[in-house]
Amino acid sequence: MKKEFKVDDLNVYLFDTREEMGKIGAIEAAGLIRSVYETNGVANIIFASSPSQLDVLGSLIIEDVDWGRVNAFHMDEYIGLGIEHASSFANYIRNHFFSKITLKNAFYMNGKAEDIQKECERYSELLEKYPTDITFGGIGENGHMAFNDPEIADFFESKLMKVNTSLDALCRQQQVNDGWFAKLDDVPDSALTVTFPAMLRARYLFITSPGKSKSEIIAKCLEGAISREVPASVIRLHNNARLYIDIDSASQLTNN
Repeated sequence: MKKEFKVDDLNVYLFDTREEMGKIGAIEAAGLIRSVYETNGVANIIFASSPSQLDVLGSLIIEDVDWGRVNAFHMDEYIGLGIEHASSFANYIRNHFFSKITLKNAFYMNGKAEDIQKECERYSELLEKYPTDITFGGIGENGHMAFNDPEIADFFESKLMKVNTSLDALCRQQQVNDGWFAKLDDVPDSALTVTFPAMLRARYLFITSPGKSKSEIIAKCLEGAISREVPASVIRLHNNARLYIDIDSASQLTNN
């Protein structure tokens, strides 16, 4: 590890490489998960579906975790895409993580539901039934978490699920940059998303955001104001939040 520091209540861990970040992050994540299910019997976890998460999740697979004591959720889904679609977030987290472990339950959003509002209600009811213990998240290039873009981010809303009816341009371009779609016109413009209250009510936040493309937003998150303009900045106020970054994503910080 290169450096450890705090910004407000947020613990930040800076690593020289993504590989080191992934390995050490996975060890610490496994410890968190075990502490929760050893206390509560089960652990309820929301996972982000993103390439930025694979450094930790790939290493987490080989850690000593009793996944049969974990209920797993994911954060978001494009409206109009089913779980078998190659660009579906449900498909991504299933193929890259959930299918490689044996979970107690894996709960998927249905982007092809005939009634999207009822799908929001269904998933909200599951989140209420299994209150979140840990949120494993990332930070988008526009500062979003899940699909809570700056235009719709709300730190205090009552809902656990909602619809983003118009994904912003930077958010949609990131989906192309990450390899989800060949071109911008292919990216759906609406999505289901868990809300900030759904993520922030977890006892622990475990946020991973490596890579040069995240350097500008990481600087804004850590050195700018806490605001809806940079939604992920709110993690600085959570009393059990950890942010894992690498030298690339930290490259625009004043002191890195």
